[in-house]
Amino acid sequence: MQNSQSHQSYLALEHAIVTLAVKPGAMVTERQLIDMTGHGRTPVREAIQKLAWQGLIIVRPRVGLQIAEIGPGDHASVMQVRRELEPIAAALVAEHANEDQREALAGCENAMRACADSGDLAAFFAADKAFDEVLEEACPNQFITAALGPVQTHSRRIWYSTANPSRMERSIALHVATIEAIREGRTDAARDTMTVLIDYLSQK
Repeated sequence: MQNSQSHQSYLALEHAIVTLAVKPGAMVTERQLIDMTGHGRTPVREAIQKLAWQGLIIVRPRVGLQIAEIGPGDHASVMQVRRELEPIAAALVAEHANEDQREALAGCENAMRACADSGDLAAFFAADKAFDEVLEEACPNQFITAALGPVQTHSRRIWYSTANPSRMERSIALHVATIEAIREGRTDAARDTMTVLIDYLSQK
């Protein structure tokens, strides 16, 4: 897994945007984002570039940085992509993940189980991001992961904006079932459980 300052800056800013600590549509400065991450200008600028590529930050020349709004059709659009590609990615990772990656998935699973007990939604979203990063690292098809990365992040933010605590338990249970299938190398089960998970997350 990546541990560079730019990646840590990206994770911190992505989490702040996803959990609405920074509101959709808000104007922010580079200095505010530097202060938020605790990292220097260069890694934060690199993080901003990635978030801009993902469509979460809009760089407005001579104006500043704006956090992207959540559009009325965004949920359906991002889930359409996830429904097609994520089951394939899950099956590929079940087949190709190495031992370190399977161990990292176990860590994600344990973190999610802890969130089921604590009800900590923000911590669950951090664990979900970690899960997505393992999938990205372990999936041998980089075209799939390039398409999935942005929509997974947008999906988390949309889900968080309308989060109902009563749905969190079911979401965690489906994530755990998917992770277990992937960890155990059960490709068909990984594909099927991911499909069930995506179908559940597609519901409003």
